[in-house]
Amino acid sequence: MLLKDKFLSILRQCIVLRQILQEALHRAAQRALKPALQRVLQHASQRFSPGLSPRLSQLLQLLAGTTRKTRIISAAALFFAACAFGAAGMAPDLPDRPDLPIRSVQLNLNLPDLSQQVEQLADQEQYYSSEERVRSGDTLAALLTRLGVDDDTAAGFIKSDTLAHTVMQLHPGKRLRAQTTAQGELLQLSTTIADGDSIKNLLITREGNRFKSFEMPATLERRIEMRSGEIHSSLFAATDAAQIPDAIASQMVDMFSTEVNFASDLRRGDHFNVVYETFWHNGEPVRTGRVLAGEFTNDGETYQAIWFDDPNSPQGGSYYTPDGKSLKKAFLKSPLAFTRISSGFSMRMHPILGIWKQHKGVDFAAPTGTPIHASGDGVIDFVGTQTGYGNVVGIQHWDHYSTLYGHMSRFAAGLHKGEKVTQGEVIGYVGQTGWATGPHVHYEFRINNVPRDPMSIAVPNAQPLVAAQLQHFRVVSTDMSRRLALLGVPDGSTKLASK
Repeated sequence: MLLKDKFLSILRQCIVLRQILQEALHRAAQRALKPALQRVLQHASQRFSPGLSPRLSQLLQLLAGTTRKTRIISAAALFFAACAFGAAGMAPDLPDRPDLPIRSVQLNLNLPDLSQQVEQLADQEQYYSSEERVRSGDTLAALLTRLGVDDDTAAGFIKSDTLAHTVMQLHPGKRLRAQTTAQGELLQLSTTIADGDSIKNLLITREGNRFKSFEMPATLERRIEMRSGEIHSSLFAATDAAQIPDAIASQMVDMFSTEVNFASDLRRGDHFNVVYETFWHNGEPVRTGRVLAGEFTNDGETYQAIWFDDPNSPQGGSYYTPDGKSLKKAFLKSPLAFTRISSGFSMRMHPILGIWKQHKGVDFAAPTGTPIHASGDGVIDFVGTQTGYGNVVGIQHWDHYSTLYGHMSRFAAGLHKGEKVTQGEVIGYVGQTGWATGPHVHYEFRINNVPRDPMSIAVPNAQPLVAAQLQHFRVVSTDMSRRLALLGVPDGSTKLASK
């Protein structure tokens, strides 16, 4: 308590000092600061304790100063200090820690009945889940054993049921999931099966002492992947090294086939970037989708292509350059995906007749049975046999263009005159019927029925996007161009694929 009383006494003295300083400031405004401070000093000496008075006297004399500016600043500083001490004196007193009240509280807690919880869990049906992949040489018994299944009834059902028997035909690496009881009885077996582009879940479930099998559509997760590679020997060798599926590599050939002949134009060091979609189910890939964008650098020139959906197109869309020009040309440079030119459009010694004669087409050599594609959209004008050409197909295209394909081993199934075909559609297969010394396709390109060199003629592009589509395309193009930029281009020269 002595400490508290002493502290209160000091605060009271500070309050008195504040009142005195207020009077001094008032008089300082009337240019009487120094005499006022002297009177304050005398008054303070009478009111404060003797020990504090000399020190306060020295402080007040120091603050009085000799100039008017010094006196005003000193008086203001003392005034604010006094206000601070006064505010501190008004703060409420807090009790000391030992004086704080202490109260004990006691509560009775009801603990849960663990035995009741254990009984409830015991009454619930428990099952075990396991997952395995099919191994090379697996039998049904070995696969079920690894899954923890010890159920002869289930094994017999899988062998006898037509749909459930699919489990025994799965390829190595395929994943299966099983639910069993503690005794090994099968409750459910599931896997994913692919039928073309259709992905389904196959389920085998227990109902009492019987089993049933059924299919359900699988929910797929779409992912976008980005890869790049460099040509050292062939395109497919480069895509294999970059872990790109063969289906994507084939689409790349179709994308750039109007600009690059992948059989003869490739150079060591050519580079490619590709953005494509894949579809996943339960964390594993089930199929590839479409190439969304690609770059191909061939002999120093980089061609670019971006896919854009078009519901009115037979293919559901088409490829365009980043500025919206169609990448698809009216005609392909070659009716074969991979080939070599065995004879060009020029004068030559005929290999059968032995005379000097104009060769009015281009011969593409390839193994017998290689698919032959229509180089452009059109209508079948002729299907049959002609002297010299052997099995031949003629197609009439738009605006007086026509093409001819000779020496086929056979025609595409159901092909007939008057049938509409689209660019890239298979119309037949390579052979050596007619006047031919080896398997190849004789390809003629005609304008107004006059043969022209298909390798040198300037072929127009397909129609570009209309204004209504162009705005949406720019959004797609911006996204894909950024993705391709992330993969990088080996050099700064980029050429639009439509030019």
